[in-house]
Amino acid sequence: MQSNLQQLEQEMKSILKKVKRKIVVLSGKGGVGKSTVAANLALAFAERFPEQVGIADLDFSGPNIPKILGVEGKRMEAPKDDKFDPINGPQGLKIVSMAFFLDSPSTPVIWRGPLKIKALRQFLTDFTWGDLEILIFDMPPGTGDEAISVMQMIPDMDGVVIVTTPQEVSLLDTGKSLIMSRKMDRPVIGVVENMSAFICPKCGSKHTIFGEGGGIQMAKEFGTELLGQIPLDPQIRAEEDHGISQAFEYFKPLAEKILEKIDKVKK
Repeated sequence: MQSNLQQLEQEMKSILKKVKRKIVVLSGKGGVGKSTVAANLALAFAERFPEQVGIADLDFSGPNIPKILGVEGKRMEAPKDDKFDPINGPQGLKIVSMAFFLDSPSTPVIWRGPLKIKALRQFLTDFTWGDLEILIFDMPPGTGDEAISVMQMIPDMDGVVIVTTPQEVSLLDTGKSLIMSRKMDRPVIGVVENMSAFICPKCGSKHTIFGEGGGIQMAKEFGTELLGQIPLDPQIRAEEDHGISQAFEYFKPLAEKILEKIDKVKK
């Protein structure tokens, strides 16, 4: 088992040797907006590094990255020399997702765990990314076999961004994913609190529907940093439903902070 993991890691190192920074976006449960955070971070990075950023959508049960980034309906072309090329998105963003292999957006991936893990390994070894400044991995939710397998296979990981929402039930589950990352010796960059407050589109008033202070409390409890708080803005939801959210302005400071923390460690 260990030799197989080492072989996969060596293969991944060979494929990703031209990728400078590898960032995992992880949550302890579904429904916290993990893919929204991953996609908008990728857009924010891509604005700074056009055509030098990639995102791997590894959530097979809910491959929503193409929808969010406005490339839903595209299909993966036949491989060249047994390797696939990622789909090109906005700002030259390179995108890989199970959605590009499905007949329609409503087609479910009804696979048992072992088959999913095998497919995840292929997703991590069968694509050519080329020269990239940043590659983001949008992880399967939770701390099960899929998440563990991916975390084991990604070589030279620069860090994990944990996504939560303010309410207590989310914080409990998200804390588990943070603990898992540390037990696997994967550096935790910090926590992003999504849906931190509702912003009224008419008057601009702020309402803490899911409570407040949860992200700050979690960061303090686990000795990490609260990287940012993303509001529950109807603009984000409306724009994502039609592809390519322009609300990634919220994510620019967050992306800069993540980049600063990674590069500080690399020096």
